[in-house]
Amino acid sequence: MDVRGTVAPGFEAVRDAFVRNFEQRGERGAAVALYRHGSKVVDLWAGTRDVDGTEPWAVDTVQVVRSAGKGIAAAVPLMLHQRGQVDLDAPVGTYWPEFKANGKERVLVRHLLAHRAGLAALDTPLTPEEAADQVSGPEAVAGQRPQWEPGTDHGYHAQTYSWLVGELVRRVTGRTIGRWIAEEIARPLGLDFWFGLPADEAHRIGRIGPVEPPPAEGSGSLRVRPKRSVVEAYRDPASLTRRAFGAIDPFPDENAPAYRAAELPASNGVATARGLARCYAAMIGEVDGQRLFAPATLTLARTEESAGPDRVLVVSTRFGLGYMLHGPSAPLLGPGSFGHPGRGGSLGFADPESGIALGYVTNGLQKGVTADPRAQALVRAVRSAL
Repeated sequence: MDVRGTVAPGFEAVRDAFVRNFEQRGERGAAVALYRHGSKVVDLWAGTRDVDGTEPWAVDTVQVVRSAGKGIAAAVPLMLHQRGQVDLDAPVGTYWPEFKANGKERVLVRHLLAHRAGLAALDTPLTPEEAADQVSGPEAVAGQRPQWEPGTDHGYHAQTYSWLVGELVRRVTGRTIGRWIAEEIARPLGLDFWFGLPADEAHRIGRIGPVEPPPAEGSGSLRVRPKRSVVEAYRDPASLTRRAFGAIDPFPDENAPAYRAAELPASNGVATARGLARCYAAMIGEVDGQRLFAPATLTLARTEESAGPDRVLVVSTRFGLGYMLHGPSAPLLGPGSFGHPGRGGSLGFADPESGIALGYVTNGLQKGVTADPRAQALVRAVRSAL
């Protein structure tokens, strides 16, 4: 396996795990980056740029990271709160008057971030064109009646998160969330990260696609068969699970230029592994003189807001304000870790206690929403190196 990049002394185990992902866990093309205390200690890439191609993954290859982008999107309302522009305990309707319809008068900003708004699905799904037009999505969630009483329970807002958080940011700042991140986060930090991939960067992106994981005996990791209730939830067209993931119907072609150019913060962030890692590093400390979160904001990001059985994912989940927290369904580095996986594999997270920030990007999408075996192998390797 031709692995390129750099590894600082003491983190060789991460390179070894990265290689084994190709040899044992069905990896096609991927990159992993690791920061510790603001300095890059791992930056590796290997395989092919396209899941179905032969061109090598390059130093600047980017990929759609699906829900791993939610963690970057969540930084925006938290930073707006930090700057005094958003009150997390204010009703969303304070900033977005049309949102008050159909029993949503008491939905708070913090409910959007903690997946407690009760708006996980739409009664009428949007087409891919409607989902991307920046009008139909906000109108749909503003008019939607909640699936449960807001604030009383939680369920993963798999797709509606795009329009809930994106429109809140637009109402407060007058800018789209993609533009805000480009100007206030990506540019100052020098990140390869976008919601809305610019045309002049499109030559860098690889194709993503589904891949079958290898048999359990050759994977090098334990595969647990999903519980019957989880399987049934994903199969049942009437379940909240299927409706939440199916809020855009038909499912978009994630490799289409129009989809990549759209701003859908729930699902279509485009990044390098080092872009994800560097952003999380700046959430927990300084990176080249730049820091995103003040200590109080960092506490908000990783303080538990939601925990227990998830109405959408069915399994138990834990969320802070915009971030998944360490737990059985999303094993990160330790109890204080926070971040977000992308369905199929990608992962970004930070662990303030160890000063670690990790980004992992793949083009081979395996089944699973949270604990991808390739990402978990890398996490275990990082833990062993500390």
